[in-house]
Amino acid sequence: MGKDTGFLEYERKVGSYKPIEERIKNYDDIYIPLDEKEIQTQASRCMDCGVPFCNYSCPLGNIIPDFNDLVYQDQWKKALEVLHVTNNFPEFTGKVCPAPCESGCVLGINQPAVTIKQMELAIIEKGWSEGWVKPQPPAVKTHKKIAIIGSGPAGLAAAQQLARVGHTVTVFERADEIGGLLRYGIPDFKLPKSLIDNRVDQMKKEGVTFKTNANVGVNVDVNQLKNEFDILLLTGGSTQPRDLVVSGRDLDGIHFAMDFLPQQNKRVAGKTIDESIGLTAKDKNVVVIGGGDTGSDCVGTSVRQGAKNVVQLELLPMPSTERTDACPWPTYPMVLRTSSSQEEAAAVYGDDPRQYSIATKHFSGENGKVKELHCVKLKWTKDENGRMNMEEVPGSEFVIKADLVLFAMGFLHPEHKGMLENLGVEYDQRGNVAANNKFMTSIEGIFSAGDMRKGQSLVVHAISEGRSAAKYIDEYLMGNTYLRSRL
Repeated sequence: MGKDTGFLEYERKVGSYKPIEERIKNYDDIYIPLDEKEIQTQASRCMDCGVPFCNYSCPLGNIIPDFNDLVYQDQWKKALEVLHVTNNFPEFTGKVCPAPCESGCVLGINQPAVTIKQMELAIIEKGWSEGWVKPQPPAVKTHKKIAIIGSGPAGLAAAQQLARVGHTVTVFERADEIGGLLRYGIPDFKLPKSLIDNRVDQMKKEGVTFKTNANVGVNVDVNQLKNEFDILLLTGGSTQPRDLVVSGRDLDGIHFAMDFLPQQNKRVAGKTIDESIGLTAKDKNVVVIGGGDTGSDCVGTSVRQGAKNVVQLELLPMPSTERTDACPWPTYPMVLRTSSSQEEAAAVYGDDPRQYSIATKHFSGENGKVKELHCVKLKWTKDENGRMNMEEVPGSEFVIKADLVLFAMGFLHPEHKGMLENLGVEYDQRGNVAANNKFMTSIEGIFSAGDMRKGQSLVVHAISEGRSAAKYIDEYLMGNTYLRSRL
């Protein structure tokens, strides 16, 4: 696909970011895309590789060689049609997906991979600018009523798919705005909220009804929903955060990342925050515990709020800078990656904010407020079965100043209290909602998808889950289905 010799003629090139000193002054989108001509040049690097492992590596099964070739041939509208066959929201994945597809790129065996994620974003951005993205309301209504509980990427993907085949879909969201983690988890500088607004507007015109401030199991009776709707689809996410139960945990100034990040997103949106109880990093020594994307988002947000210093701690050892035998092609490699937020912190404070192989032993403070983390360095070894084991390094204890500590250590499972307990659904061994291979829970007519079923994962997996659940719900209601999914 693309130009036969493109991969031999052109090097990989990606878009850039705004200068650090400029971008940390606000919460605007930091990404600067390549121009259209250069995007087409990058598309030409896609090889006629025979077996497109990129397609198999994508959780959505995006038809990547085809849309690359269409971009190269200047057929952008057709490229968008191909992209939308498998992905409802390529602007979301184009912004925040870690691109497992690129890990499976055949060219990536011995050269830098094709810029698939960048291509995806360029296609959808051109689609919006040219007015090609339009509502697709159904020609015929089935009069089947479906309630979707949770408006994150899984819930939105399922809602759009089900509405387009004629079902009456209502989405219930406990927050005051639609989007779930997309809205109140990911910072605006990574994912502008106008992208969500555009899709919500499109879906409303396709017949989807959205209800906000609707906390099912709290101010919305789930049993009433069971009586009113033919199907319930649970897509509430994995929202029970992992805690760190050590001495001093109850000191003021220690919070979960998802207490911190949503407040800033609301400020950016112009919403009123009671700053007397609001969380801010301004003029504080901030310590983020957790080395993943959420931790990185806390770092970038703290920098913008004017933190005195930011440190990010990771329990695991520093990854290799190159793919190792433990992550052979085409698997997604666990290699060292530096986020834009970590680059910002390094530039502002003069040092990489990350520290690896660190455990927090306890917290100490003054007048009920946290002032220090007491940490120890770890040594990691592998046993005969290849399992990683850690042990504390004797005499390596040290202290870090902290006025604000943010836990970004991931999530355990969905919240059980409320809706799930009221429904009486069964859980798997990790505490997620158990569902069969057609996404139905232990209760007839109640389905689950996304992080609530799968456990904490990526936006691209959530969209795939939502599409798959929609397919099986349509099949359950109608006896057959024309909806497409990867699972």
